[in-house]
Amino acid sequence: MNLLFSPKKLGPHQLENRIIVAPMCQYSAENGLPTSWHTMHYGQLALSGAALVIMEATAVEPSGRISYKDLGLWSDEHASSLKTLVDNIKTYSTAKIGIQLAHAGRKASTDLPWNGGKSLASTEMHGWQKVAPSPIAFGQYHTPHALTIDEIEEIKTAFIQAAKRAESAGIDVIEIHGAHGYLLHEFLSPLSNHRTDQYGGDFNNRCRLLVDVFTAVKDVVSDNICVGIRISATDWVEGGWDLESSIALTQHLEELGCHYIHVSSGGLSDKQAIKLGPNYQVPFAQAIYNETQLPVIAVGLITQPEQAEAILLTEQADFIALGRGILYDPRWPWHAAEKLKQTIKVAPQYLRCAPHGSKDFFK
Repeated sequence: MNLLFSPKKLGPHQLENRIIVAPMCQYSAENGLPTSWHTMHYGQLALSGAALVIMEATAVEPSGRISYKDLGLWSDEHASSLKTLVDNIKTYSTAKIGIQLAHAGRKASTDLPWNGGKSLASTEMHGWQKVAPSPIAFGQYHTPHALTIDEIEEIKTAFIQAAKRAESAGIDVIEIHGAHGYLLHEFLSPLSNHRTDQYGGDFNNRCRLLVDVFTAVKDVVSDNICVGIRISATDWVEGGWDLESSIALTQHLEELGCHYIHVSSGGLSDKQAIKLGPNYQVPFAQAIYNETQLPVIAVGLITQPEQAEAILLTEQADFIALGRGILYDPRWPWHAAEKLKQTIKVAPQYLRCAPHGSKDFFK
């Protein structure tokens, strides 16, 4: 039996297959608002055959952006623009649309990647003050301001308001970004969190902000919204956040009604020692899969259809997320269906484009 093209539930939604487009920043917004680039970009991905497209990290407040060109969802104007984008996509695509709500923390206020991506000081054009659990810089970035309790409460409120706006815009899935060294991950890791109050110290305190954000978001959206978390399973640094902690956090989130866990890794420390290679993050997904009933999404240098299918067949994960691979080949699901001799639903406008002798994989 082929699993990659079999349906499966993710929270309240039945996905047509197990292929998910992972969030990938585009750095193309204007004051947090989507542009024509987003219409073209997400439009093509929604027609790719993937069952779920999760839009890029979207800041819940202006200072939570990675760069000055990041998407945002901190006002009703942003919600209205997002709704127009989502409505246009759903006119022609049956894919579910998700959004990743995020705060960049101490990794905020950077230049665009194609301009070098350097850390920008608050005194520089397009720069602002970074914030974090503790005044510890990421690598050579500028030192962040340590958040006060009141400021933490304001960030929680920002996540709540952004989640409500996401639902009003027609989003199906909300993914809370707790990975890649951004704010919620910074609170999780003992490398970046040296606080001595209720948000620092032991495991439960370091998890408090992420858990509070999740429960608050879950409470304010309807039961029709799938709410999941993306984590970095390990910092890849001795003494940092690790797989054992990730399993414990996942089990707690399962008890709280989380709909899925999306397993990535790294991003918190410039001292990380990552051993890159095909499936390099899949063992983390499998270890978590073995200890939870939550649907697990695997990601990380998964590029071949047979590779993706094998991950599912050997019960290492429930879903496969594609990032750079589907940016390189936006028709990856089509090509995977042909290679695995499966059928895939495509927009009727494209039914005639299958290569001669291969059209049976379209439906």
